[in-house]
Amino acid sequence: MEFSNETLDTANLPRFEEVPFTPIHDDYWKVILIVEAIVFSIIGTALGIVYYFQEQIRPYGIYLAMVFILVIVFTVWFSRISFSKKGFAFREHDVLFRDGVIATHTMIIPYNRIQHVALHEGAIPRIFGLAKVEIFTAGGNQSDIEIPGIEKEHAENIKQLLMGKIRKEL
Repeated sequence: MEFSNETLDTANLPRFEEVPFTPIHDDYWKVILIVEAIVFSIIGTALGIVYYFQEQIRPYGIYLAMVFILVIVFTVWFSRISFSKKGFAFREHDVLFRDGVIATHTMIIPYNRIQHVALHEGAIPRIFGLAKVEIFTAGGNQSDIEIPGIEKEHAENIKQLLMGKIRKEL
């Protein structure tokens, strides 16, 4: 066998940016809003209790409320941008997941690196018939890719696809 180590023309490599990504299901935006409403309700209640029992804070109540509202608006806006950038794609040899807010992050995992695939349904996503596909590679106990906001039946199909690809690679 003869050794070869040819130089690759990087200008002609396939570009993952040109892959058509499947967006997260629209109902997942409702899930995000519900979770944020629960979190901000708890925080708002705690702030209200502190405001009620701490007299020295009362003169600053309007500022506290304004900051709280600004944090809510900023969080919802940031979440919306994040939601709109999330997407996934399955190619012949790998799976891609894109997310990010300020900078877009794209994770590409070849099927031969996948060790385990899990399907997770949270309480709120389950109301909307949504699930999350978690993809694990070797060397960690946390998933490398979590694709949220997929219709449950579609998520089960994705899991079966990935499990089939894992078996073929072995």
